[in-house]
Amino acid sequence: MDVIEIIEVSPRDGLQNESVSFSTEEKIRLIEGCAKGLVDRIEVASFVNPKRVPQMSDGDAVIAGLSESIISRSIGLVLNERGMQRAIDAGIPEVNFVMVATDTFAAKNQSSTTEGLLETWKTVAKMAKESNIRVSVGVSAAFGCPYEGEVSQDRVMWILDRIMESHPDEVGLADTIGSGVPKQVESMVRAAKKIVGETKLRCHFHNTRNVGLANAYVAATEGVEALDSSLGGIGGCPFAPKATGNIPTEDLVWMLQRSGFKVNADLTELMTTSRWLESKLGRALPSMVFRAGVFPPID
Repeated sequence: MDVIEIIEVSPRDGLQNESVSFSTEEKIRLIEGCAKGLVDRIEVASFVNPKRVPQMSDGDAVIAGLSESIISRSIGLVLNERGMQRAIDAGIPEVNFVMVATDTFAAKNQSSTTEGLLETWKTVAKMAKESNIRVSVGVSAAFGCPYEGEVSQDRVMWILDRIMESHPDEVGLADTIGSGVPKQVESMVRAAKKIVGETKLRCHFHNTRNVGLANAYVAATEGVEALDSSLGGIGGCPFAPKATGNIPTEDLVWMLQRSGFKVNADLTELMTTSRWLESKLGRALPSMVFRAGVFPPID
C-alpha cells in the first residue's frame, strides 16, 4: 500500500488570502486542531513582508506559542534571505522556498525574476544547511501563469535542474492558479521524477477549475509522495488574480483512503476543527466531504 503524506497548509496558504483576521491565539488553535487530525507536516507561517501579506505578520509569535511536538513537524515559507534569517531565529526545523516559473509572476510575487530567484535559492539553501534546517523548494505557476499564460514543461524541467544543484531535501510542483489538468500532471510528474531522482517530490494543487482532486489522484498514482491541502479548502495566492482555494484536506484524505492509499489522518478530528473554522469565517467551507459527510459514515 502506497503511503501519501499530507502537508496541511491552512494556517499559511489558507489564511493568507482570507478577509477575516485571525489572532495569534486563533492561529495556534487552528494549528493544534490540524495536528490532532494529522500526523504529518503542517505549514504554520510565512516569513514574508507583513505589509504585503498582513495575515502572516505574526509568524514568529505563532511558532513561539506551539508545543515542541508540533514545532518538530512545522514548516515556514520563505521568499528570500531576510525571511530565511527570520525562520532561523524562530527555531523552525523546516522551510519551503518559493521559486516561480515565469518572470512576470516572479516580479509580482517576489520583486525578482526566475533567474534572480534561482540565485536567491542558492543562498537560502546554504543558510538552511548551515543551520541544520530541512529545506524544500516549490515551483509556483508550474502548470500555468496568470500573466504569461502557458508554461512549457521544458522550462519547468530547466528550473528543476538548476534547483537540484543546491541539493534540496524536497522539491514541489505547484499549480498556483488551478490551470493544470490530469494529463498535464501525469507528464510533468514523470519528467520531474527523472530529474529529482530519490529526492522527495511534492505537489500543490488548487481547485480553481474543479480538477484539483483529479490532479492529486494522478500525482499519487504517479509516485508523488506528498500532497498539500487546506482544511475546508480555504485560501489561495494573494498575487494570483481570481485565486480560489486549495484542495480540501477532508476531501483529499477521504478520496485517497477510499482508493487504497495509506494516509495518516483522522477525519473525525479534522472535521471537528473544520466546524470551528467555518464558524470563525462566518461562511460555508468549500469542502464537499465536510458538508456531505464521509461514506461509509463514522459512528
